Amino acid sequence: MIVSIVGTNGVPAQYGGFETLVENLLKNKMTQIEYVIFCSAKLYKQKMERYLGAKLRYINLRANGVASIVYDLICMLLSLHADVMLVFGVSGSLFLPFIRLIYRGKIITNIDGIEWRREKWNKFTKYYLRISEKFAIKFSDVIIGDNQKIVEYINERYKKESILIEYGGDHVVHNENKKNDEFYAITVCRIEPENNIHLILEAFSRQTKMSVVVVGNWKNSRYGLFLLKKYSNFSQIQLLDAIYDFEKINSLRSNAFMYVHGHSAGGTNPSLIEAMFLELPIFAYNCEYNKCTTENQCYYWSNIEDLYEYIIKYEELELNSVKEKMKNIANRRYKWENIVVKYEKLFFDNFCKNP
Repeated sequence: MIVSIVGTNGVPAQYGGFETLVENLLKNKMTQIEYVIFCSAKLYKQKMERYLGAKLRYINLRANGVASIVYDLICMLLSLHADVMLVFGVSGSLFLPFIRLIYRGKIITNIDGIEWRREKWNKFTKYYLRISEKFAIKFSDVIIGDNQKIVEYINERYKKESILIEYGGDHVVHNENKKNDEFYAITVCRIEPENNIHLILEAFSRQTKMSVVVVGNWKNSRYGLFLLKKYSNFSQIQLLDAIYDFEKINSLRSNAFMYVHGHSAGGTNPSLIEAMFLELPIFAYNCEYNKCTTENQCYYWSNIEDLYEYIIKYEELELNSVKEKMKNIANRRYKWENIVVKYEKLFFDNFCKNP
Protein backbone atom coordinates (compact mmCIF):
# COMPACT_ATOMS: atom_id res chain seq x y z
CA MET A 1 0.00 0.00 0.00
CA ILE A 2 1.29 3.44 -0.94
CA VAL A 3 0.54 6.35 1.40
CA SER A 4 1.38 9.85 0.21
CA ILE A 5 2.04 12.57 2.82
CA VAL A 6 0.88 16.05 1.78
CA GLY A 7 1.12 19.38 3.59
CA THR A 8 4.28 19.21 5.70
CA ASN A 9 7.75 20.72 5.40
CA GLY A 10 9.07 17.19 5.12
CA VAL A 11 11.57 14.96 6.88
CA PRO A 12 13.96 14.73 8.64
CA ALA A 13 11.76 16.72 11.00
CA GLN A 14 13.34 20.02 11.97
CA TYR A 15 10.47 21.71 13.72
CA GLY A 16 6.69 21.45 13.89
CA GLY A 17 4.09 18.98 15.10
CA PHE A 18 3.13 17.52 11.73
CA GLU A 19 6.74 16.92 10.76
CA THR A 20 7.44 15.17 14.09
CA LEU A 21 4.34 13.05 13.58
CA VAL A 22 5.47 11.95 10.12
CA GLU A 23 8.96 11.18 11.39
CA ASN A 24 7.48 8.90 14.04
CA LEU A 25 5.14 7.22 11.56
CA LEU A 26 8.34 6.14 9.81
CA LYS A 27 10.33 5.22 12.93
CA ASN A 28 7.52 3.16 14.45
CA LYS A 29 6.13 1.61 11.27
CA MET A 30 4.61 -1.80 11.97
CA THR A 31 3.15 -2.82 8.60
CA GLN A 32 4.15 -2.93 4.93
CA ILE A 33 3.42 0.64 3.93
CA GLU A 34 5.36 2.50 1.24
CA TYR A 35 5.41 6.15 2.28
CA VAL A 36 5.97 8.94 -0.23
CA ILE A 37 6.72 12.21 1.55
CA PHE A 38 6.80 15.61 -0.09
CA CYS A 39 9.41 18.04 1.23
CA SER A 40 10.04 21.73 0.72
CA ALA A 41 13.27 22.13 -1.28
CA LYS A 42 13.58 25.60 0.28
CA LEU A 43 14.18 24.03 3.68
CA TYR A 44 16.58 21.19 2.87
CA LYS A 45 20.04 21.85 1.43
CA GLN A 46 20.79 18.14 1.34
CA LYS A 47 18.34 16.25 -0.85
CA MET A 48 17.90 12.54 -0.11
CA GLU A 49 16.08 9.99 -2.20
CA ARG A 50 15.01 8.00 0.86
CA TYR A 51 14.73 8.49 4.61
CA LEU A 52 13.81 5.76 7.11
CA GLY A 53 12.52 3.70 4.21
CA ALA A 54 10.27 6.43 2.78
CA LYS A 55 10.62 7.93 -0.69
CA LEU A 56 11.20 11.70 -0.63
CA ARG A 57 10.08 14.12 -3.33
CA TYR A 58 11.07 17.79 -3.24
CA ILE A 59 8.91 20.74 -4.28
CA ASN A 60 10.65 24.05 -4.93
CA LEU A 61 8.20 26.06 -2.80
CA ARG A 62 7.74 26.83 0.86
CA ALA A 63 5.18 24.69 2.67
CA ASN A 64 3.95 27.61 4.79
CA GLY A 65 2.18 30.90 4.15
CA VAL A 66 0.49 31.75 0.84
CA ALA A 67 2.87 29.43 -1.04
CA SER A 68 1.40 26.46 0.84
CA ILE A 69 -1.74 26.63 -1.33
CA VAL A 70 0.19 25.90 -4.53
CA TYR A 71 2.57 23.57 -2.66
CA ASP A 72 -0.32 21.40 -1.50
CA LEU A 73 -1.92 21.36 -4.96
CA ILE A 74 1.32 20.17 -6.60
CA CYS A 75 1.75 17.49 -3.93
CA MET A 76 -1.81 16.27 -4.51
CA LEU A 77 -1.33 16.09 -8.28
CA LEU A 78 1.87 14.10 -7.79
CA SER A 79 0.04 11.73 -5.40
CA LEU A 80 -2.53 10.36 -7.85
CA HIS A 81 -0.74 7.00 -7.88
CA ALA A 82 -1.09 6.54 -4.11
CA ASP A 83 -3.67 4.31 -2.46
CA VAL A 84 -4.12 6.77 0.40
CA MET A 85 -3.43 10.49 0.43
CA LEU A 86 -2.81 11.77 3.98
CA VAL A 87 -3.25 15.56 3.97
CA PHE A 88 -2.12 17.74 6.87
CA GLY A 89 -3.89 21.08 7.15
CA VAL A 90 -6.49 22.67 4.90
CA SER A 91 -4.42 25.11 2.78
CA GLY A 92 -4.99 23.30 -0.49
CA SER A 93 -8.46 21.96 0.23
CA LEU A 94 -10.20 24.26 -2.26
CA PHE A 95 -8.74 21.97 -4.94
CA LEU A 96 -10.21 18.78 -3.47
CA PRO A 97 -13.37 18.83 -5.66
CA PHE A 98 -11.09 18.74 -8.73
CA ILE A 99 -8.76 16.13 -7.18
CA ARG A 100 -11.82 13.99 -6.46
CA LEU A 101 -12.57 13.81 -10.19
CA ILE A 102 -9.18 12.33 -11.10
CA TYR A 103 -8.14 10.41 -7.98
CA ARG A 104 -9.41 6.94 -7.09
CA GLY A 105 -7.71 6.49 -3.75
CA LYS A 106 -8.81 7.59 -0.30
CA ILE A 107 -8.26 11.09 1.05
CA ILE A 108 -7.64 11.38 4.79
CA THR A 109 -7.28 14.93 6.16
CA ASN A 110 -5.97 16.02 9.54
CA ILE A 111 -7.42 19.53 9.76
CA ASP A 112 -5.03 20.60 12.55
CA GLY A 113 -6.79 23.19 14.71
CA ILE A 114 -9.58 25.55 13.80
CA GLU A 115 -7.25 27.71 11.74
CA TRP A 116 -9.70 30.44 10.76
CA ARG A 117 -10.17 31.42 14.41
CA ARG A 118 -6.52 32.36 14.93
CA GLU A 119 -5.96 36.02 15.76
CA LYS A 120 -2.91 36.38 13.52
CA TRP A 121 -4.95 36.16 10.30
CA ASN A 122 -6.62 39.09 8.57
CA LYS A 123 -10.30 38.95 7.50
CA PHE A 124 -9.56 37.66 3.99
CA THR A 125 -7.29 34.87 5.24
CA LYS A 126 -9.82 33.85 7.89
CA TYR A 127 -12.51 33.67 5.21
CA TYR A 128 -10.29 31.59 2.94
CA LEU A 129 -9.40 29.19 5.75
CA ARG A 130 -13.01 28.80 6.78
CA ILE A 131 -14.01 27.88 3.21
CA SER A 132 -10.98 25.56 2.94
CA GLU A 133 -11.99 23.81 6.16
CA LYS A 134 -15.49 23.30 4.78
CA PHE A 135 -14.14 21.79 1.55
CA ALA A 136 -11.70 19.56 3.45
CA ILE A 137 -14.47 18.10 5.57
CA LYS A 138 -16.88 17.70 2.65
CA PHE A 139 -14.52 16.11 0.12
CA SER A 140 -12.28 13.95 2.35
CA ASP A 141 -13.14 10.32 2.99
CA VAL A 142 -11.97 10.61 6.59
CA ILE A 143 -11.33 13.59 8.85
CA ILE A 144 -8.88 13.38 11.76
CA GLY A 145 -9.16 15.66 14.78
CA ASP A 146 -6.18 15.75 17.15
CA ASN A 147 -8.26 16.82 20.16
CA GLN A 148 -11.65 15.68 21.44
CA LYS A 149 -12.89 19.28 21.25
CA ILE A 150 -11.96 19.41 17.56
CA VAL A 151 -13.89 16.18 16.98
CA GLU A 152 -16.92 17.66 18.75
CA TYR A 153 -16.60 20.87 16.72
CA ILE A 154 -16.64 18.95 13.41
CA ASN A 155 -19.65 16.92 14.51
CA GLU A 156 -21.62 19.94 15.71
CA ARG A 157 -20.76 22.34 12.87
CA TYR A 158 -20.72 19.96 9.90
CA LYS A 159 -22.77 17.01 11.19
CA LYS A 160 -19.96 14.67 10.17
CA GLU A 161 -18.15 12.03 12.17
CA SER A 162 -14.37 12.31 12.55
CA ILE A 163 -11.61 10.20 14.05
CA LEU A 164 -9.69 11.24 17.17
CA ILE A 165 -5.95 10.63 16.83
CA GLU A 166 -3.75 12.73 19.10
CA TYR A 167 0.02 13.30 19.01
CA GLY A 168 2.84 11.35 20.59
CA GLY A 169 5.56 12.82 22.76
CA ASP A 170 7.76 10.02 24.09
CA HIS A 171 10.52 10.88 21.60
CA VAL A 172 11.74 13.38 24.21
CA VAL A 173 14.11 12.16 26.91
CA HIS A 174 14.48 13.72 30.34
CA ASN A 175 18.06 15.01 30.46
CA GLU A 176 18.47 16.79 33.77
CA ASN A 177 21.86 18.34 34.45
CA LYS A 178 21.15 21.32 36.65
CA LYS A 179 23.63 23.72 38.11
CA ASN A 180 22.89 25.16 41.53
CA ASP A 181 21.94 28.55 40.13
CA GLU A 182 19.56 27.29 37.43
CA PHE A 183 15.97 28.08 38.32
CA TYR A 184 13.67 29.05 35.50
CA ALA A 185 10.34 28.48 33.84
CA ILE A 186 10.28 27.81 30.11
CA THR A 187 8.01 28.34 27.11
CA VAL A 188 8.67 27.02 23.61
CA CYS A 189 6.34 28.17 20.84
CA ARG A 190 5.72 30.28 17.77
CA ILE A 191 5.57 33.93 18.77
CA GLU A 192 1.96 34.64 17.89
CA PRO A 193 -0.85 36.51 19.71
CA GLU A 194 -2.98 33.40 20.31
CA ASN A 195 -0.06 31.87 22.23
CA ASN A 196 -0.38 34.70 24.75
CA ILE A 197 3.33 35.47 24.99
CA HIS A 198 2.52 39.07 25.95
CA LEU A 199 0.65 37.83 29.04
CA ILE A 200 3.44 35.45 30.05
CA LEU A 201 6.17 38.07 29.72
CA GLU A 202 4.20 40.73 31.57
CA ALA A 203 3.52 38.35 34.48
CA PHE A 204 7.19 37.46 34.83
CA SER A 205 8.29 41.09 34.43
CA ARG A 206 6.36 42.04 37.58
CA GLN A 207 8.45 39.85 39.89
CA THR A 208 12.04 38.72 40.41
CA LYS A 209 11.40 35.46 42.24
CA MET A 210 11.69 33.28 39.12
CA SER A 211 13.16 33.81 35.65
CA VAL A 212 11.63 32.65 32.40
CA VAL A 213 13.17 31.45 29.14
CA VAL A 214 11.01 31.87 26.05
CA VAL A 215 12.17 30.19 22.82
CA GLY A 216 10.59 31.22 19.54
CA ASN A 217 10.69 33.02 16.20
CA TRP A 218 10.82 36.60 17.52
CA LYS A 219 11.77 38.31 14.27
CA ASN A 220 9.05 36.85 12.05
CA SER A 221 6.29 39.33 12.93
CA ARG A 222 5.60 42.80 14.27
CA TYR A 223 4.15 41.17 17.36
CA GLY A 224 7.40 39.32 18.04
CA LEU A 225 9.58 42.35 17.36
CA PHE A 226 7.45 44.49 19.69
CA LEU A 227 7.80 41.99 22.54
CA LEU A 228 11.51 41.55 21.87
CA LYS A 229 12.07 45.28 22.19
CA LYS A 230 9.84 45.67 25.25
CA TYR A 231 11.14 42.80 27.39
CA SER A 232 14.78 42.24 26.34
CA ASN A 233 16.19 44.33 29.19
CA PHE A 234 14.53 42.48 32.06
CA SER A 235 17.11 40.42 33.96
CA GLN A 236 14.54 37.73 34.80
CA ILE A 237 13.50 37.29 31.16
CA GLN A 238 15.59 35.52 28.52
CA LEU A 239 14.31 35.59 24.94
CA LEU A 240 15.98 33.01 22.68
CA ASP A 241 15.62 32.47 18.95
CA ALA A 242 14.07 29.21 17.79
CA ILE A 243 16.33 26.23 18.57
CA TYR A 244 16.27 23.43 15.98
CA ASP A 245 18.91 21.25 17.64
CA PHE A 246 16.89 18.55 19.41
CA GLU A 247 19.51 17.78 22.06
CA LYS A 248 19.87 21.43 22.98
CA ILE A 249 16.16 22.19 23.27
CA ASN A 250 15.60 18.90 25.07
CA SER A 251 18.24 19.75 27.68
CA LEU A 252 16.91 23.29 28.10
CA ARG A 253 13.40 22.02 28.81
CA SER A 254 14.53 19.14 31.01
CA ASN A 255 16.36 21.52 33.34
CA ALA A 256 13.45 23.94 33.71
CA PHE A 257 11.52 24.24 36.95
CA MET A 258 8.13 24.44 35.25
CA TYR A 259 6.51 24.75 31.82
CA VAL A 260 4.24 27.67 30.95
CA HIS A 261 1.88 26.95 28.06
CA GLY A 262 0.08 29.92 26.54
CA HIS A 263 -1.64 28.37 23.49
CA SER A 264 -5.30 29.29 23.26
CA ALA A 265 -6.08 28.05 19.73
CA GLY A 266 -5.59 24.80 17.89
CA GLY A 267 -6.03 21.34 19.32
CA THR A 268 -3.58 19.02 21.05
CA ASN A 269 -0.29 20.92 21.05
CA PRO A 270 2.91 18.84 20.64
CA SER A 271 5.05 21.07 22.90
CA LEU A 272 2.56 20.57 25.73
CA ILE A 273 2.67 16.78 25.38
CA GLU A 274 6.48 16.84 25.29
CA ALA A 275 6.55 18.87 28.52
CA MET A 276 4.26 16.26 30.10
CA PHE A 277 6.68 13.48 29.16
CA LEU A 278 9.56 15.54 30.61
CA GLU A 279 7.72 15.48 33.96
CA LEU A 280 7.44 19.24 34.26
CA PRO A 281 4.68 20.85 36.31
CA ILE A 282 2.39 22.46 33.73
CA PHE A 283 0.84 25.94 33.94
CA ALA A 284 -1.47 26.08 30.93
CA TYR A 285 -3.71 28.76 29.52
CA ASN A 286 -7.30 28.08 30.55
CA CYS A 287 -8.97 26.90 27.34
CA GLU A 288 -10.93 23.78 26.45
CA TYR A 289 -8.16 22.28 24.28
CA ASN A 290 -5.50 22.44 27.00
CA LYS A 291 -7.87 21.15 29.68
CA CYS A 292 -8.82 18.24 27.43
CA THR A 293 -5.14 17.40 26.75
CA THR A 294 -4.20 17.47 30.44
CA GLU A 295 -7.50 16.03 31.71
CA ASN A 296 -8.05 19.10 33.90
CA GLN A 297 -5.18 17.96 36.15
CA CYS A 298 -2.62 20.80 35.94
CA TYR A 299 -2.66 24.50 36.87
CA TYR A 300 -4.57 26.87 34.60
CA TRP A 301 -4.44 30.63 34.16
CA SER A 302 -6.59 33.08 32.24
CA ASN A 303 -4.78 36.39 32.66
CA ILE A 304 -1.61 38.10 33.90
CA GLU A 305 -2.81 38.17 37.50
CA ASP A 306 -3.49 34.41 37.61
CA LEU A 307 -0.04 33.53 36.32
CA TYR A 308 1.67 36.10 38.54
CA GLU A 309 0.01 34.58 41.63
CA TYR A 310 1.23 31.11 40.66
CA ILE A 311 4.79 32.39 40.21
CA ILE A 312 5.10 34.20 43.53
CA LYS A 313 3.36 31.44 45.49
CA TYR A 314 4.86 28.40 43.78
CA GLU A 315 6.12 26.97 47.13
CA GLU A 316 2.51 26.51 48.21
CA LEU A 317 1.54 24.50 45.14
CA GLU A 318 1.47 20.71 44.80
CA LEU A 319 3.99 20.63 41.97
CA ASN A 320 5.21 17.05 42.47
CA SER A 321 1.65 15.78 42.31
CA VAL A 322 1.04 17.66 39.04
CA LYS A 323 4.29 16.31 37.56
CA GLU A 324 3.23 12.75 38.36
CA LYS A 325 -0.26 13.24 36.95
CA MET A 326 1.09 14.74 33.72
CA LYS A 327 3.51 11.86 33.18
CA ASN A 328 0.81 9.25 33.87
CA ILE A 329 -1.57 10.88 31.37
CA ALA A 330 1.20 11.11 28.79
CA ASN A 331 2.12 7.44 29.17
CA ARG A 332 -1.51 6.40 28.86
CA ARG A 333 -2.51 8.56 25.89
CA TYR A 334 0.46 9.99 24.01
CA LYS A 335 2.95 7.21 23.20
CA TRP A 336 3.97 7.09 19.55
CA GLU A 337 3.53 3.34 19.20
CA ASN A 338 -0.18 3.76 20.03
CA ILE A 339 -0.57 6.74 17.70
CA VAL A 340 1.07 4.84 14.82
CA VAL A 341 -1.24 1.84 15.33
CA LYS A 342 -4.26 4.15 14.97
CA TYR A 343 -2.94 5.73 11.77
CA GLU A 344 -2.00 2.41 10.17
CA LYS A 345 -5.35 0.87 11.06
CA LEU A 346 -7.05 3.86 9.47
CA PHE A 347 -5.00 3.44 6.28
CA PHE A 348 -5.77 -0.26 5.93
CA ASP A 349 -9.44 0.07 6.85
CA ASN A 350 -9.92 2.61 4.08
CA PHE A 351 -7.59 0.90 1.61
CA CYS A 352 -9.74 -2.21 1.87
CA LYS A 353 -12.80 -0.14 0.93
CA ASN A 354 -11.27 0.89 -2.39
CA PRO A 355 -13.12 -0.56 -5.42
